Amino acid sequence: MNISIVVAISENHVIGKDNKLLWYLPNDLKHFKEITSGHTVIMGRKTYESVGKPLPRRRNIIITRQAISIEGCEVVNSIEAALALCADEEEVFIVGGAEIYKQSMHLTDRIYLTIVHKVYDGDSFFPEINKSEWREVSREDHQPDEKNAIPYSFITLER
Repeated sequence: MNISIVVAISENHVIGKDNKLLWYLPNDLKHFKEITSGHTVIMGRKTYESVGKPLPRRRNIIITRQAISIEGCEVVNSIEAALALCADEEEVFIVGGAEIYKQSMHLTDRIYLTIVHKVYDGDSFFPEINKSEWREVSREDHQPDEKNAIPYSFITLER
């Protein structure tokens, strides 16, 4: 099984504030959907709450310490338990938030990284990426257009 992270970060590694995204980039949302559709997505409870519903056409696994059930999702209490449910899958996607990214970085084979080329004030950050452990295998740089107001890059990193 390949474990992949999908994340959009600002130039200063911010991924959100007050459990919300800080930018609106339709092309990034489309990119996320293309990468993850038909696969399993693993996320923390707070990320799930910010999305508000299970992501369609994906198996949703939510990690929380709370004893809760969420309709349309499988609920577990650790990253290890989530991955154990996916043992026979080719690729699974960890989609946030900050704490789940931190707990899974050392297990990850690939990072689908969107860099939003702007600095934001946030309260949620993506961990530092150790450049000696990762190599860039693809990159697409995008300038602002009528729908996407901020320059951004799609980068794929592999261990």
